[in-house]
Amino acid sequence: MVIDRRGLAEFLRRRREALQPEDVGLPRGQRRRTSGLRREEVAALCNMSTDYYARLERERGPRPSEQMIASIAQGLYLSLDERDHLFRLAGHNPPPRGTASEHISPGLLRIFDRLHDTPAEIVTELGETLRQTPLGVALTGDLTGYSGPARSLGYRWFTDPATRRLYAPDEHPFLSRLFASGLRAVVTQRGPGSRAAHLADLLLAQNEEFRQVWDDHEVGIRPHEVKQFIHPELGAMELTCQTLLDPQQSHLLLVYTAIPGTESYDKLQLLSVIGTQAMR
Repeated sequence: MVIDRRGLAEFLRRRREALQPEDVGLPRGQRRRTSGLRREEVAALCNMSTDYYARLERERGPRPSEQMIASIAQGLYLSLDERDHLFRLAGHNPPPRGTASEHISPGLLRIFDRLHDTPAEIVTELGETLRQTPLGVALTGDLTGYSGPARSLGYRWFTDPATRRLYAPDEHPFLSRLFASGLRAVVTQRGPGSRAAHLADLLLAQNEEFRQVWDDHEVGIRPHEVKQFIHPELGAMELTCQTLLDPQQSHLLLVYTAIPGTESYDKLQLLSVIGTQAMR
């Protein structure tokens, strides 16, 4: 496929001008004259330099890679139809839709952007964290930087001892059963050639505990509403987890709160003060 530079530039300008700062969780400010977002704001949302993004709007520069186009589609809060259109303008075939897609829907992102004072994250059906709020990072550390199978929380649970330190020891046996049960359900739903099946094969080859709980063939185990976290600085915290599902993408928005008046509530308020410094 051939890049349509004029069409790409016009589409990017229109989508940028249609977005307002509050649409993407940015402050408007008092001296704003731009009708929509500034180029530097979009570039920051897309994790690229302002110069690189500006050249695309000016029909210049090399053809952007598929990874770059995916970042732009997410940064501009595009729908799936708009994302696919953007890929074709850039001369690429659109990535597949459905549960394998990591493109977060604009609606879910708009909700996520309003949770700046709450620990929250967006995860895939395999427990891969796509986005975290700053307080989410302060609670569990940055979970978005993993690669390969380790992106999955269930995989890390059985292969990385550091993952278990974030959860109360009394919960460990239940969580092992929960992760195995959840993975089995996804394997059954997605089939033997799926990424879920690949994760299961890796764990069966690497971990004895996983083999034992996997052989029990448990399904339908539901997570506890109250999570027992162990923060490295603040200690034990009981947080209620509320879940919002995007059924089209199988993405989950997880929001963690504490009951007012409890010790965990006070610790959560303290966490908002110390931020990610505690995790460092």
